[in-house]
Amino acid sequence: MKETKNVNKNAVFNTIKSICSIIYPLITFPYISRVLMRENVGKIDFGASIISYFSLIASLGVTTYAVRECAKVREDRSELSNMASQIFSINLFSTLIAYLALGVTLIVAKPLENYRLLICIQSASILFTTLGTDWINTAMEDFRYITVRTVAVQCLSIVLLFLFIHRPEDYLKYAVISVIASSGAYLINIPYRRKFCDIRFTRNLNLKKHLPPIFLLFAMILSQTIYCNSDMTMLGLMKDASEVGLYSTSVKIYNLVNTVIASVAWVVMPQLSENFAKKNYDEINRLLKYSLNFIIVLGLPCLAGLNVVTGAIIEVIAGRDFLGAVTSLHILTIALLCSFIGGWMGNMIMIPSGRESVCLRAGIVSALINIILNLVLIPRYGLDGAATTTAISEFLGICIQIPYMDKNIRVHGIWNMLKGPVLGVIAIGLIGTVCTSVFHSSFVILAAAVLASAVVYLLILILVKNEFVMAFLAPVLHRKK
Repeated sequence: MKETKNVNKNAVFNTIKSICSIIYPLITFPYISRVLMRENVGKIDFGASIISYFSLIASLGVTTYAVRECAKVREDRSELSNMASQIFSINLFSTLIAYLALGVTLIVAKPLENYRLLICIQSASILFTTLGTDWINTAMEDFRYITVRTVAVQCLSIVLLFLFIHRPEDYLKYAVISVIASSGAYLINIPYRRKFCDIRFTRNLNLKKHLPPIFLLFAMILSQTIYCNSDMTMLGLMKDASEVGLYSTSVKIYNLVNTVIASVAWVVMPQLSENFAKKNYDEINRLLKYSLNFIIVLGLPCLAGLNVVTGAIIEVIAGRDFLGAVTSLHILTIALLCSFIGGWMGNMIMIPSGRESVCLRAGIVSALINIILNLVLIPRYGLDGAATTTAISEFLGICIQIPYMDKNIRVHGIWNMLKGPVLGVIAIGLIGTVCTSVFHSSFVILAAAVLASAVVYLLILILVKNEFVMAFLAPVLHRKK
């Protein structure tokens, strides 16, 4: 019972953090897209797509591995300090290699000549992430601190944004502020992490133990990164910054929803890793049912909402200049559904159980298919072609993982999980259609649809006594009695 309360509490904090991560771009992106204009937004996102590859080299798959391994020894401060120090030291070496590779690339690659200063600014996030060792807080399930710290830095970034960004030429200043918003919080973690352990540089790296699983996770995440960012990179090389600006708007909305739903993985992963090591399948199945319920209850209404008020969402967030992204966002909602399912299988079953090789296989195949299809579809269909390749690749990733599912995994009561959300999705579709027909202002359409849908959806879940929602409402109802 105590573990259930901890998971619920951690899920609440992590969901608050994820929602704030949604609110932040909802506040900043409408302003940025109108001030910087489509071309400069495209430059920022193209530079970020380049940095993502070198950020991956620096991270080397350390984050997921560190969370899993540190969670196993978190009860012993000495063991935890030793484990964390070894992983941190390996991460420092990989970060140095990443910066050397980035330097060579910027000197040699002529297409990046006009982006050099921008990319150098954005690369600061690589160093901040390594020094921050945020994975130690996740392993220790300190989601309250992570949430408070992240929200505080985002609030500071919003203030800086409105103080310093006023013209299209300010896009480099915006790059600096974006680094502060995304990675500045990690620097605060350097003194705070002493609460759990003492992380220091060490030459005793124990490479035989750490490198094989780290490289396996690195290969897996590399394939995922290539798959996720090849669309943006290839659009920038094969089309123009304007096309990237449109597509990046769809991808931002896609990522906002995906971030909230995927947040449950970091909440349950430490406990899943611990229970897979003990082969405690009763607890594993309970945690997997909880996480799947979370995904269904929050994910399905998001998919419905994105499809019924697509134009209003894009116009409110980015402006009329970005309405060309409507079709690509519709296509990406299909990819989003596949991502929910594939993420649950990969992040909550395969990785905690030590089956990274399955995720690697799925990632490599998806990345290759994505690149091949991009070469065919982007020249002809532009951003809509890029969105289509993403949806196809996500679906293939699921198909590859299914045969390798652990036979001891049993999640019962799927229909009871789906009943309320499916009825709610129908209601959201009707509400969105009515709001679109009655109102003319995109802001009014979006506000009315979201408010009415949220109230009706919650009432439906309560009426059908949805297990997930009732678990959260139980303390409140009990207190009233």
